Amino acid sequence: MEPNIAGTGVVHAPTYLGWSIFNTLCCCLPLGIIAIVFSCRTDTANTIGDSTRANAHSSTAKKLNIASLVIGIVFLIIIIIFYVVVHQKQA
Repeated sequence: MEPNIAGTGVVHAPTYLGWSIFNTLCCCLPLGIIAIVFSCRTDTANTIGDSTRANAHSSTAKKLNIASLVIGIVFLIIIIIFYVVVHQKQA
């Protein structure tokens, strides 16, 4: 995702807030909540013009979102395998 450029030419770090909310609701609640916090911190740092802190928080939010998505996919695969195994034993 490319950084947003404001009208003043200042580069803003991406917040990943939408992805964080999705991960909170669908993948991994604890990591998603922490990702939302870092997304909000990114937005605040962008607002005050602290690009170093904004980039650091943005990077952390992105890593947390990736981890949350991977954990959600792994758990989904485990649940599907468990469901198939249980139903095979009953048949």
